[in-house]
Amino acid sequence: MVVAFVHVEPGDLEPNSAAETKLVKNAKWLARKWDTRQIVLHSFTHLGERKADPHEAKLLLENAAKRLTAADYTVTQTPYGFFNDLLIEAPGHALARIYKQF
Repeated sequence: MVVAFVHVEPGDLEPNSAAETKLVKNAKWLARKWDTRQIVLHSFTHLGERKADPHEAKLLLENAAKRLTAADYTVTQTPYGFFNDLLIEAPGHALARIYKQF
C-alpha cells in the first residue's frame, strides 16, 4: 500500500498547474515500485507555509482519486479537514519514505 501525504499550495490550483497530474503519476510510479494497487491519499496541509483554499484543495485530491480509480487502483482518502491519529509502519527500504515537491 502507498500512503501519499499531500500538501496543496495556492500555485497548485492555477490554471496551468500540473500538480494534480504529477500527484497521480508519482502515486502510480511508487505503487508500481511496491507492486501494489492500493493508494491512500491523505491531506497533510501543515507541511508548508502556503496553503491552498480548502475547498479547492479537496477537489484536487478528489480528482486525483478519480483518475487513479479509473486506472484500476483502489484509492482511499482519509477524512479531509480533520486531525487524524495514524499509526504507520514503513519498512526501511529507500522507497519507504519519499518527499516530492512540485
